[in-house]
Amino acid sequence: MFTGLVEEIGTITRIERVPHGSLLRIATSAVAPSLAIGDSVAVDGVCLTAVEIDGTDFATEVSPETIARTNQSFYEEGTRVNLERPLAANARFGGHFVQGHVDAVTRQRFQREEGDFVRIRFEMPVGLERYLVPKGSIAINGVSLTIADLDEDWFDVQLVPHTLEHTNLVSDKRAEAMNVEVDILGKYVARMLEGHPQVPAVESIVAIAGDEK
Repeated sequence: MFTGLVEEIGTITRIERVPHGSLLRIATSAVAPSLAIGDSVAVDGVCLTAVEIDGTDFATEVSPETIARTNQSFYEEGTRVNLERPLAANARFGGHFVQGHVDAVTRQRFQREEGDFVRIRFEMPVGLERYLVPKGSIAINGVSLTIADLDEDWFDVQLVPHTLEHTNLVSDKRAEAMNVEVDILGKYVARMLEGHPQVPAVESIVAIAGDEK
């Protein structure tokens, strides 16, 4: 389990092709030295396993399923990736619950500066609109973000200066393919409501909760 709070931006130094998959080698300064073989690590929001560690570098295997469902087919040497280690049981919790299981890949429509902040509009991945609500949580490339606004075919987030500096979300080169993971709580609520048409819609539940506050 992760929180969507990126610890470091690593760099892909080598991609080794193996039958049907690949082996990624990633250079870091802080994350790799703290890993052990078999540890999980989120790479752009994808939960992977460290299989080799060499000083400040580590390697992880990427399966055909992962390559097909994430942005990792776009990786090349020099690609900068967001890294996060799993949440420790005794750690303070920030962000939101992020599993490292990517739901879709999306692209940016535009980036717009708003003072020291940047608003980014993303295309709405098909089938995920039912899980998104205004001011709800979403993970983009493993970064925990708040949905600022949304419509049927897009959603916006606004990045604070810290996020701009410490993640890869404003990279024009990466804008064509970014990993999306919706809030797991939204998935469970939607699942519970299936087959129960008399239960209020998710948007109504959120509105009622807001009014009670």
